[in-house]
Amino acid sequence: MVVQLPREEAVEVLERWISWARRCRIPAFVKLQRSIVKHRSRILAAIEHNLSNGLVESTNTKVRLLTRLAFGFHSAEALIALAMLNLGGYRPTLPGRK
Repeated sequence: MVVQLPREEAVEVLERWISWARRCRIPAFVKLQRSIVKHRSRILAAIEHNLSNGLVESTNTKVRLLTRLAFGFHSAEALIALAMLNLGGYRPTLPGRK
């Protein structure tokens, strides 16, 4: 929820949650609160500039999956072609299909 808010509101919401988590007796929330405090400036910069590495991570996961599918191919060019076909945005019409 915090990453969808404007920066000023996100700072306020994040500070309230950190305050609550500090008083919380659930160890996982206390640990998470420490991590958030440690990386607060980076989190707020990502919110302010609307940046995320989600797209890159998604692409990396897809390439790993395609690499597993490509075991047994005779050359790396076949894997590259498979990756380009799946991730390149090119969608050729297949014979017999509309």
